[in-house]
Amino acid sequence: MITVKVKKLSHYDESFALPSYETTGAAGADVRASLGAGEKLLIKPGERVLIPTGLSMEIPGGFEVQVRPRSGLSFKTGLMVLNAPGTIDSDYRGEVKIILGNLGEVDEVINHGDRVAQLVLAPVTQAIYTVSTDELSETSRGAGGFGSTGRL
Repeated sequence: MITVKVKKLSHYDESFALPSYETTGAAGADVRASLGAGEKLLIKPGERVLIPTGLSMEIPGGFEVQVRPRSGLSFKTGLMVLNAPGTIDSDYRGEVKIILGNLGEVDEVINHGDRVAQLVLAPVTQAIYTVSTDELSETSRGAGGFGSTGRL
C-alpha cells in the first residue's frame, strides 16, 4: 500500500470519510461532492461544472491519481467525468475538483455528499522524447488510425 497524504480544506464536511474503497477488490476510491450541508448543484444538459471535494493531496513522486467516472452515475444519469481519466500530478497541491458534464437531455442534480467520481492511484513513467533522424520502424499497422483496424 502507498500512502497519500490528504488535507481537509475549510469547506470539507467532517462527516464524510476520506476517499474510500467500497469493496475489498475496488481499484478506485470514491470521492464526494463537498458543496456545503444541504446544498445542491443543478447541471443542465450540455453544461459542465467543477465539483469541489474539499480535499487536497500530497501524492508521492512517481505516481498520479487518476479521476475516473463512477459507473453507476454514468449509467443512471447523463453525467460524465469529462476529462476521464483526469490526472492529478504529484506536484499539485490545490483542491481536487471533479469536472462533470451533463451529456443527457434532462437536468441533473448533484447533492452535497454525493459520490461523484473515483480516484485511482497509478504509477507514472516519464519518457525522454527525442527527434529521430532515421525512419521509424515499420509495423503492420503503419500510419493507419482512427478506425483503420476494423469497423468497430
